Amino acid sequence: MGSAGVYKSLVYKSLGKKNARQTNSVCPECKRVIAASIFEENGKVIMEKDCPEHGNFRDVYWSDAELYRKFEKYSYTGPGVPNFQISSSLNCPFDCGICSAHETETLLANIDVTNRCNLACPVCFANARVKGFICEPGFEEIRKMIELLRKEKPAPCSAIQFTGGEPTVRDDLPELIELAEELGFAQIQIASNGVRLAKSTEYCKRLKDARLRTVYLSFDGVTPEPYIENVGFNALPVKKKAIENCRNFGPESIVLVPTLAKGVNDSQLGGIIRFAAENLDVVKGVNFQPVAFTGRIDQSQREKKRITIPDVMKLVEEQTGGEIPCNAWYPVSFVVPISRFLSAMRNIPIPELTAHPHCGAGTYVFYEEGHFIPITNFFDVESFIELLKEITPEINGRVSRVLSLAKVIKQVPKFIDEKKGPKSVNTTRMILDLLKKGDMENTSRFHRNTLFLGTMHFQDLYNIDLERVKKCGVHYATPDGRIIPFCTYNIFHRDSVESKFSVPYYSEA
Repeated sequence: MGSAGVYKSLVYKSLGKKNARQTNSVCPECKRVIAASIFEENGKVIMEKDCPEHGNFRDVYWSDAELYRKFEKYSYTGPGVPNFQISSSLNCPFDCGICSAHETETLLANIDVTNRCNLACPVCFANARVKGFICEPGFEEIRKMIELLRKEKPAPCSAIQFTGGEPTVRDDLPELIELAEELGFAQIQIASNGVRLAKSTEYCKRLKDARLRTVYLSFDGVTPEPYIENVGFNALPVKKKAIENCRNFGPESIVLVPTLAKGVNDSQLGGIIRFAAENLDVVKGVNFQPVAFTGRIDQSQREKKRITIPDVMKLVEEQTGGEIPCNAWYPVSFVVPISRFLSAMRNIPIPELTAHPHCGAGTYVFYEEGHFIPITNFFDVESFIELLKEITPEINGRVSRVLSLAKVIKQVPKFIDEKKGPKSVNTTRMILDLLKKGDMENTSRFHRNTLFLGTMHFQDLYNIDLERVKKCGVHYATPDGRIIPFCTYNIFHRDSVESKFSVPYYSEA
């Protein structure tokens, strides 16, 4: 389904506001479900809602209305989860687990393996010291959670991230990684602060031997100040040592994950990207995460500190001297036609990244002679996507797959201007090989030559849009056998799940 029917379930009203869209949200105070309007005002997209008891709330939904409309074009309805767990969405978001109205399958599964940590960062979702209890599922409980994800339809979940807390405080983390691979996950990640990776080369080797694919490393800047603000000390040397140990001993794929807040590290995006590019042999991407306000904060403070996805794109453009412009970025859902084409070609279901178009954005850049070259500089990605959307129905209509692939391969070169691309890579051949074979070897070759840049803005009580929740593709598996969308888990369900499966915390000091 294309963009024409994206918001068919919503009622549009003028309300004296330009292009107002009605959705459901929640009151930040009492958490009851209330109506919300999303509308354009002074070039920004605003969410406004009224609680009968607690009054009016306004927040910036997207800071650039033009970019909002560009991204809106690339919205798709996914297959959902046919073997859903709850048949009704009437009590959304409080009955998550996962329901029949959910539109996107699990693209990335999170499993919290502990809420313990070897740091105490205020921006973290989980902290055993503060909460006073430890929540740490046993090995067999985690096995059941992994098996649940692999049974999901229409396609078994293939990407998993072990998180927390700090997952490396568990000595059996390598065994959990081996279990995930044994049960069929192609992409296995951990989210880590890097402390143990920096301290122990032996532990790095254990993770590599367990076939860990990627370390999502928290990385808030290239100077000491953001770490002193967020962590309480200069953790930059720890991050660099963790990267060096991974380079020498594995795992050899790192994604830097900066948590962004205005006034803390919003001046560091260009420096972070350049640092990543200069370490491209081991750093494969940067995934910026604008801070979500998990506690009460008044409107003036939100306006002062809030960063949205367009802000990230503009800051990157400014801080790279225009080399990575705003128009190089597209929503995660932009690539859905590629998944559908490959699925038709192979006649097997392939996960579709049908996340809400305003949840995240990404692009790929090459780095050559000290300069960034976005893939959009030399590859007409929009025309390429339109070609796949045109040809895929022919395959489903039983046109020969060989003929369909030949038609695509014949036209691809006209979308690529090699003169504007990197000199060190034959990009036409690389993209054609990816289409022809689509195997791990060619996918890895593409990722070895490029740096992925992404940003995902997780929702909080002030900006939560339940239409976005329905399209969420990042889910938590929980010890009680549920699959819960990321944002609703952290806003509504984390405390109850953790308290149900916890023991009192006793300090090791």
